[in-house]
Amino acid sequence: MSLPTIALVGRPNVGKSTIFNRLVGKKKAIIEDTPGVTRDRIYGTGAYLDYKFNVIDTGGIDIANDAFNREIKAQAELAIDEADIVIFIVDGKDGITTNDLVVRDILKRSNKKVIVAINKVDNKKSNENIYDFYELGFDCYIPVSGSHNIGINDLLQEATCDFKKSTEEEYDSNIIKFCVIGRPNVGKSSLVNAILNEERVIVSDVAGTTRDTVDTLFNYEKRPFVVIDTAGIRKKGKIYETIEKYSLLRSMKAIDRSDVCLVVINAQEGIIEHDKHIASYAIEAGKALVLVVNKWDTIDDKEHGIKEFTKKIRAEFQFLSYVPIVFLSAKTKKRLHTLMPEVIKVYDNSKREIKTSILNDVITDAVTLQAPPSYKGKRLKIYFTAQTGIAPPKFTFHVNNKGLVHFSYERYLENKIRENFDLEGTPIVFQFKNRNE
Repeated sequence: MSLPTIALVGRPNVGKSTIFNRLVGKKKAIIEDTPGVTRDRIYGTGAYLDYKFNVIDTGGIDIANDAFNREIKAQAELAIDEADIVIFIVDGKDGITTNDLVVRDILKRSNKKVIVAINKVDNKKSNENIYDFYELGFDCYIPVSGSHNIGINDLLQEATCDFKKSTEEEYDSNIIKFCVIGRPNVGKSSLVNAILNEERVIVSDVAGTTRDTVDTLFNYEKRPFVVIDTAGIRKKGKIYETIEKYSLLRSMKAIDRSDVCLVVINAQEGIIEHDKHIASYAIEAGKALVLVVNKWDTIDDKEHGIKEFTKKIRAEFQFLSYVPIVFLSAKTKKRLHTLMPEVIKVYDNSKREIKTSILNDVITDAVTLQAPPSYKGKRLKIYFTAQTGIAPPKFTFHVNNKGLVHFSYERYLENKIRENFDLEGTPIVFQFKNRNE
């Protein structure tokens, strides 16, 4: 079961990003008083009681008729189309504006459930404007203040009232779930078909709605897998044809449900900035990764090309230095046999548990080899380290003062852990705690 989706829409500067941060529980969206700061859709995952959901923050819809605003409007319409619930955010201090009416008309055409969140209701004047918004013609209105966290629980209660509780596991825990993500036209569906045709042991095909991904259950070397194809359904229409990033939300949904993410790159086109964005979502979600360079049959000097392309990937994806790279052709199935062993390896590494005594020996040796830098006469001391989680592996350091942890020393410790333990393909998480916490 993929997570339901909430889209936040409205005109510029009504506080969508502030409310987005409240819903996902972290400061992910940039907040400024300048209209139009959120130019693209921003994605996150939120939770309320027993419900989990995706949240999309869109750019403000403006009637100004320039190319920039047309693209924002198209992005917002796409977000509305992908959403199960739309929260229409208006400014309680300003009252209804022409731009609000434009947004209203878009929402009326969508036939989606709409909740009007009247934001910035934190003083007498804005309270007086509440009833003016009934003119918009929707059924549900909730006064809120994103900056003061007023009414957010009421908003979440209304938004999630028709959602299913996220308590049941979709598949057995022994089934490895992996998704295939990447830009349009890099060969995601071809790769899925190649994997399945190679094994010829499909148990079932489960297709969701037109907005969902497609899951296929199969076996490989007597182990059960589910492959989640994010490119199985391509919608028609100008929005989907002109905006390359239309697939990002589906990728987010697939990432959330997966143990391993295959980030597919087109060998012909090389690395594009959007490839990095897609990979960063998988890292943020704590998923194991494999980089897959597809369409390798189109490269002439294949053996020399692998070395050169690997160098290029390592330079461009410096934040993925620990992720294995597979070169293959989904079309010809050349080198396809190299993929599934990597999927299994990075999955197993993400579940790896390290004995506490051995981990502390490694950290002690690392500190002896290179002591933490001093700051204002004080130096970080690490008393004890333990692994406190898996998928991804999480390490908790008990220290004298976590404020003394410098990012460069944190990176040094990560490198030392990776040198001593096979954690290829999985991100690792560090937590620092003061001794008295």
